[in-house]
Amino acid sequence: MIQKVLNTIEKNSMFNKGDRVIVAVSGGPDSMSLLHLLNQLSKQLEISLIVAHVNHCLRGLEADKDQEFVHNFCEDFKIECYSKRIDINKIAKANNVSSETAGRDARYGYFIELKDKYKVNKIALAHNANDQAETVLMRIIRGTGLEGLVGIKPVREETYVRPLLNITRPEIEEYCVTNNINARLDKTNLENIYTRNKIRLELIPYLEKNFNQDIVNGLIKLGDIAKKDNDFIEKHVDFSYKKYCHRKQGKVIIKSEAFKEHESVLSRLIRRTFQEVNGNLYNFEKVHIYDIISIQKQGTGKVITLPSAVNAINEYGDIIITKEENSSEIEKYETFLHINEENRIQHIGMNITLKLLHSEKKINFTDKPNIRNFDFDKVTGDIIVRNRKDGDKFSPFGMKGTKKLKDLFIDLKVKKSERSKIPLICFGEDIAWIVGYRVSEKFKITSDTKNILQIKLESECSE
Repeated sequence: MIQKVLNTIEKNSMFNKGDRVIVAVSGGPDSMSLLHLLNQLSKQLEISLIVAHVNHCLRGLEADKDQEFVHNFCEDFKIECYSKRIDINKIAKANNVSSETAGRDARYGYFIELKDKYKVNKIALAHNANDQAETVLMRIIRGTGLEGLVGIKPVREETYVRPLLNITRPEIEEYCVTNNINARLDKTNLENIYTRNKIRLELIPYLEKNFNQDIVNGLIKLGDIAKKDNDFIEKHVDFSYKKYCHRKQGKVIIKSEAFKEHESVLSRLIRRTFQEVNGNLYNFEKVHIYDIISIQKQGTGKVITLPSAVNAINEYGDIIITKEENSSEIEKYETFLHINEENRIQHIGMNITLKLLHSEKKINFTDKPNIRNFDFDKVTGDIIVRNRKDGDKFSPFGMKGTKKLKDLFIDLKVKKSERSKIPLICFGEDIAWIVGYRVSEKFKITSDTKNILQIKLESECSE
């Protein structure tokens, strides 16, 4: 068994020399075997161990005895040990989640807390081959794709490692007997109240008896085959993600071209963008992928709400995946501008310079996009810079009459999320310049123009 564990460690490059490793220990046979094994191998692997135990306060005195047992074992073997009492039922009720979910989140939260505090490199977990088989079978029952068939990964996020993943439960029990490890028994593992327990205690024994006595290894082989195929597809997804997806200010933009990809690739792209924005895939299901594909085929401006307050927005065929706090418009602003002065506008990070020129003098007009000239004699009211308001209208250069600013933005295919970021130079109530897009017909220079107002915008960082 020791050699099998070593092979798993080496094959998956689980540890580096000098690593500090947290071993998650409940006191049961799996985690006690893991601790005993890693303690034996620590000199050979050149790693140091820290034990982490969480008392879930679910089993009263029995849970306290588990905690005491782990501490005593570590004291005997001179292993650093830390434990924490967490009222899981209280957390579960407060967050409206199951005790299983609350317990898992609490455990992992504590492991990360210790990892940061003690500068730990890896966190070792005691999942075994039977856990792997149960996971694959449970996902098949619930409905899963190729990635779900992969099951439990031996290494996750370059932090979590599972050295016992190729060791069966009978092998672990035999190891405990051989090494006089009197591990604690959690009686709730023998109760058919959780789906995983029912699979472990009822379904797998039934399949072993009536269909395949080696069903555990059969499911593990299925997971291994799925992993190889999944890795191949993921390489293509990596390429497609770089090609079609762009991160910008806390959101991810999926270009419209991505939706021409094969559905298996597109589904993974969408999952990856959601995880990129949200940090995890909790409650994100296949139906949400179909919803996103559906709104991409609809008109611009279509929005759907996804789990964890994430929105998907159609902007001219591109899909924006963003947290709600990132999807709101920027703060309204309105600032007066002064002629022959450099006006610093912090809201947009720009310097705006206004110069008054006389048409009798020779003027070199420029086509630079950051400079525009206007007939100053037509200017009435204050000169201001602001962002858009509801009901704004504009007289586009070369056109008679006015047009709603909203309609103009639609014609110009300006993304909805960008519209409030565009500076508007206004003379009184009239918009003279939609910076970066259009100038107004009202203030154009003609042969009768005597005084010219030149406006120049420069980024503060260009100084």
